[in-house]
Amino acid sequence: MLTTFQKTRVRLTDVIAPSFYGAHRDVVEGGHAYYRLSGGRGSTKSSFVSIEIILGMMRDAQKGKLTNAAVFRRYKESLRDSVYEQLVWAIYMLGVSRFWRQTVSPLRLTYIPTGQVVLFHGADKVKKAKSIKVSSGYIKYLWFEELDEFEGSEKIRSIQQSIIRGGEGFTVFYSYNPPKSQRSWVNDPAQWDRPDTICHHSTYLTAPRAWLGEQFISDAEHLKATKPEAYEHEYLGKVTGTGAEVFLNLTNRRITDTEISAFDRVRRGIDWGYATDPFHYAVCHYDKTRRRLYIFHEIHQARLSNRRAAQEIQRENVLNREIVADSAEPKSIAEMYGYGLRVVGARKGPDSVNYGVKWLSELEEIVIDAERCPNTWREFYGYELQCDANGNFRAEYPDKQNHSIDAVRYALQDEITNTKVR
Repeated sequence: MLTTFQKTRVRLTDVIAPSFYGAHRDVVEGGHAYYRLSGGRGSTKSSFVSIEIILGMMRDAQKGKLTNAAVFRRYKESLRDSVYEQLVWAIYMLGVSRFWRQTVSPLRLTYIPTGQVVLFHGADKVKKAKSIKVSSGYIKYLWFEELDEFEGSEKIRSIQQSIIRGGEGFTVFYSYNPPKSQRSWVNDPAQWDRPDTICHHSTYLTAPRAWLGEQFISDAEHLKATKPEAYEHEYLGKVTGTGAEVFLNLTNRRITDTEISAFDRVRRGIDWGYATDPFHYAVCHYDKTRRRLYIFHEIHQARLSNRRAAQEIQRENVLNREIVADSAEPKSIAEMYGYGLRVVGARKGPDSVNYGVKWLSELEEIVIDAERCPNTWREFYGYELQCDANGNFRAEYPDKQNHSIDAVRYALQDEITNTKVR
């Protein structure tokens, strides 16, 4: 693979590791819009992104397209010593330094022949993204470095919505070392389940040894021998977990209408909302033989009146099957009964919360359709034990961000307590 710019000739195999050749071809061909690049130390993912941005902007210029780039870190103080220097490295490695102007106040890289720019921003204040403008062309390339430092997908989405407009063929890179926690938002597979996204994982083992140096290899091998779990996380980029995750039996997949039509043990539950807390209605099917739970419908909304909730429920529960609700709200149960719904209060006993959550966590599998039930997936997936002041896990399960979990517990109370099903 060779590329030529103004008599500058560069062999791309000298700047892109073999594990990224396929991704490079995909970027050039415009195969996808989003590239999630995870990996451990020395995986060269940041080097790959920086090469693609500089290469892409210059290639676009040759085609008469004035494209620009915006690069984000969670905190603006991190920009100069990380992504800025990384892109300067790419310019140097491509042998095109004479065509690029580097400025640090403001932090910017400018392609001299056309005026195209690479802008650098911290995500401290999302609203500032709306004011990001370029004098010519549009921002085609976005790079979110150290993605796991961002608070969540909402912030990323807000920035993208402000920038991805007025052009075509956008290319967005997300690069990061996966956090230990299986419940970190960047490790959530539901975040990346879309056809215009490529998920790529690399490690130092896929990079040329000479690029890393013998000291880097020696340090990695020493950690592998002395602390194998730390090695797997730091150098192989594996999600090793923190031990706090409650539900290790989750599967996110589409539950088809055909499957739902065959379900014969459908159960329904309600967790009442309090002030700003959301009302949650859950519909699920329990396969007792295989100890497999399917959750395929939800109503999840804050400040939802009981009357409006009843109307929403009646659209789903057309045969008016029984619904088990939190018994702490007898007035709400009576009101729902007045609207014609068969709502009964859940039976609560000593340690019923801990027992119910433990029962759910020990099922063979909990299948959640995250497209139909995004809030249910978010709460089950993110549910973790809390630590005390000494860093030890508390014995009880936390009572927060668990509205869907409570609703499912109520729905399955007969199964959980092993009493006769109504």
